[in-house]
Amino acid sequence: MPSPRKFKKILIANRGEIAVRVMRACRELGIGTVAVYSEADRAALHVRYADEACFIGPPPSRDSYLKMETILDVAKRSGAEAIHPGYGFLSENAAFAKACKDAGIVFIGPPAEAITAMGEKTSARRVAVEAGVPVVPGALHPLADNEAILKEAQRIGFPLMLKAAAGGGGKGLRLVHEPGDLEAAVLRARSEAKSAFNDDSLYIERAILKPRHIEIQVLADGHGNAVHLFERECSIQRRHQKIIEESPSPFVTPELRERMGALAVALVKKVGYVNAGTLEFLVDENREPYFLEMNTRLQVEHPITEMVTGVDLVKMQIRIAEGEPLPFAQKDLTQRGHAIECRVCAEDPDANFIPNPGKIETLRVPGGPGIRDDSGVYEGFEVPMFYDPLISKLVVHAENREAAIFRMLRAVSEYKITGIKTTLPFFDRALRHPKFIEGDFDTSFVGRLQGENDDRTRAAELAMAIAAVATYRARRRSRAEPDAGKGEGSLWWRLGNRDTVTRL
Repeated sequence: MPSPRKFKKILIANRGEIAVRVMRACRELGIGTVAVYSEADRAALHVRYADEACFIGPPPSRDSYLKMETILDVAKRSGAEAIHPGYGFLSENAAFAKACKDAGIVFIGPPAEAITAMGEKTSARRVAVEAGVPVVPGALHPLADNEAILKEAQRIGFPLMLKAAAGGGGKGLRLVHEPGDLEAAVLRARSEAKSAFNDDSLYIERAILKPRHIEIQVLADGHGNAVHLFERECSIQRRHQKIIEESPSPFVTPELRERMGALAVALVKKVGYVNAGTLEFLVDENREPYFLEMNTRLQVEHPITEMVTGVDLVKMQIRIAEGEPLPFAQKDLTQRGHAIECRVCAEDPDANFIPNPGKIETLRVPGGPGIRDDSGVYEGFEVPMFYDPLISKLVVHAENREAAIFRMLRAVSEYKITGIKTTLPFFDRALRHPKFIEGDFDTSFVGRLQGENDDRTRAAELAMAIAAVATYRARRRSRAEPDAGKGEGSLWWRLGNRDTVTRL
């Protein structure tokens, strides 16, 4: 039996797969769980899995999962001593972390001051500069108006990135190549940032073309100890949101790994950070890292770090929040084998990954050695249209990268979902691509792969049209000439080789 814990009950202020993931850790620690749910999630898996569940409002997030007062009231009435925010929603909201503390409820995450310092992107950049960590050239403060944005853009030059100061996840993010595109991009970025974070402030960075997106996982306790748990490769993205991650990165050398880990730990210690966090870097073609931002929460892709280090990050979050010191030092941590994660989303990859909510009619999850599926759905569940389309995270672990790729291909082939379209077909294409297999890719990989797929589709359509016309002409001749369809004038002869059409 697990040893007695300080927390007897934890409220999970989230939904879907991450809520289930946190509840599983709680169950293994002997801690009771409280779920919250909106009208759209009455039948959700996290509601069924929890020990208790409480309704908190209509489907829109602003009326349910983002209502701090409601969630705190549920925590008090349920007797929960702590709240785990998961990722997204209130997980990086300093006001919510402070409100929890004021209410006598433990926020399982960093203190509000650390969220303020590192959760706001320009503030994090200022801290990084003070700590001697290299950052991408750009603004160190939010830019309040369009005139300030234009002035900063003229200073750093094009191409540049517009970014939301208050959040991440690709929201409010725009790549601007030319001055003439700036005004329209600012309007779209502000609108998206306001909708996602209730804050439309932006900042600008110089765009690093063809970068690798590498992140470092950190853990820090309340006793002054901090470690990194190595890197995750997150360059496979669509709409600036990660879709395939792996650890270790095929691009990172032992020297770069050590350097980035040391930079991450130095930054964490400078800001007095406590709990789990992730520092994100852009790494250029010369393997020079630039600090991008810090996610002051658990990451979606945390399972691959767990698979290669053997550390349960959610349990560590809870133990740190209970006041325990880290049970290991940096020298005790190693990477074992290779892990890959594919985010299975209710999206149509052949239509620019547009969301595809609906009822899951059948569901068959892969199994076997080294396979893990962190899911928030079940057969018959109606995937709602109101939230992120992520429905599960498919994770594999193997002795090396080649074996992990083959294992993931097997898992993807076994994973069957009907009723909705998912990103599973995309994974099969991506994992087989020579550039992915070689580890030779950057953040533009998905766009190029989609372009290649479009080219193949057009080629196939053209071949089919040519074949149809040739067949029509051959049939007309066969009616007029009994011997037509044989020899050099036949459809077979004109196409040269029937396999050519098949391959297209």
